Amino acid sequence: MPTLTPVSPVAPERWGAGLAGAWAGAWTAVAAGPTALVAMTAMGAAKPGVALPAALLLGVGGVTLLRRLRRRLDDSVLSLAPAAASADRAPPFAVILENLPDPLMVIAAEEADDLTGRRFVFANAAARDRFRIREGALLVTAVRSPQVLEAVDEALFGGVERTVEWTGVGSQGRDWSARARPLGRDEAGSQLALLVLRDETDIRRSERTRADFLANASHELRTPLASLSGFIETLRGHAKEDPGARDRFLAIMQAQAERMSRLIDDLMSLSRIELNEHIAPAGRVDLAMAAQDVIDALAPQARDKQVSFDSVLPPRGAAVVEGDRDQIVQVIQNLVDNAIKYTPKDGTVRVEIFPGLTPATAVAARDPAAARLSLLTPDHSDVEEFYAGLRVSDRGPGIAREHLPRLTERFYRVEGQKSGERQGTGLGLAIVKHIVNRHRGGLHVESVRGEGATFGVYLPMAKSLQDKDLPASEEPAQAGVVKLS
Repeated sequence: MPTLTPVSPVAPERWGAGLAGAWAGAWTAVAAGPTALVAMTAMGAAKPGVALPAALLLGVGGVTLLRRLRRRLDDSVLSLAPAAASADRAPPFAVILENLPDPLMVIAAEEADDLTGRRFVFANAAARDRFRIREGALLVTAVRSPQVLEAVDEALFGGVERTVEWTGVGSQGRDWSARARPLGRDEAGSQLALLVLRDETDIRRSERTRADFLANASHELRTPLASLSGFIETLRGHAKEDPGARDRFLAIMQAQAERMSRLIDDLMSLSRIELNEHIAPAGRVDLAMAAQDVIDALAPQARDKQVSFDSVLPPRGAAVVEGDRDQIVQVIQNLVDNAIKYTPKDGTVRVEIFPGLTPATAVAARDPAAARLSLLTPDHSDVEEFYAGLRVSDRGPGIAREHLPRLTERFYRVEGQKSGERQGTGLGLAIVKHIVNRHRGGLHVESVRGEGATFGVYLPMAKSLQDKDLPASEEPAQAGVVKLS
């Protein structure tokens, strides 16, 4: 007699109630025939020689049929399992919206005439972080652009989808594409609108940088190119056989070519800085060490002009700021180079650095009689921040008050001022301003006619130094500084 593995009448849990009932019915039907034959044999109603073999054959056949049925039911259940699982696990839409990189907001309003009734009912993480939105906050507290507010109103009460351009406020203002779309009414009867912002700062900056570079290059290169062309024509004409005139003209042409080279270098540098101006640098720079490096590098130039340095620098590690070292060195070099050019023979250029300044002390006036102007003011956060200040002073002719607002314009030069033999490109202070703006710092100038000018830069100190609770003072503290002269 063959050995058969018993088949359980209990269906697996994965089959569910419907298939479990069908399985129980099939198992009962298969078991009924052999059981009836065995019972009839026991009661004498059937001959054992015939009934028992028949019961055995029915049992073996029934078990075989049950095994095949079980396999088919298992295959059917397994094929349907992925679809059932996907239906049970719907996509986490709330998590997806929360983690989108673009700010996304849902605005609700009841009355079209209630201008202060537009409130946020949802804002994802990007929107909350960028615009500091709290639950139930009003739309006008986060977005103040009339164009965006008008587009939201049209979506809320006009059912119109609209896209507008918007430039944010602040020294690092960003360019946004704002899209408002109607969502109908909610259960409470309020009108709903979806507002999605897309950051297009990089695209806009690239377009402006390209256009500005072409305009500036074509404007500023026209004069030296015309000069070179004129001298070449002269050398090919009547000055061809005049060695003295030829040497003099070649020297002028070399100076013009060098000026063009400096101009192109400054334009390229300014374009690169503007392109990444909205991206804060991540490095750390010791401002005192950077200033000392610049002083050492420009010492030969100062000696040639018989100008000396008077440096007041803090100890190493006391004025560490967050920034890009190459760009900070460029700021110091541009300011010190300008001071050398405008300082007369036997004059002094003073370079000072003060750590631990508050925003108020960083811009405090040094000379009450000086004409003074803030050329760049950083966006101050709610958290108290300390700055390291750099001051570069010359003993030149000074700058008249009416010229101060335009000092950081490209190619702007104060009329009537002599900067020595080497003429600048007019881009130095523009480069300084854009670098300082990228570093979330400030720039100011003080000037007294006939006594010289002082340019001040202040940059946020590294967080590890700010956490030490540096003492703030009414005047830039000079305790603990080392005088290098």
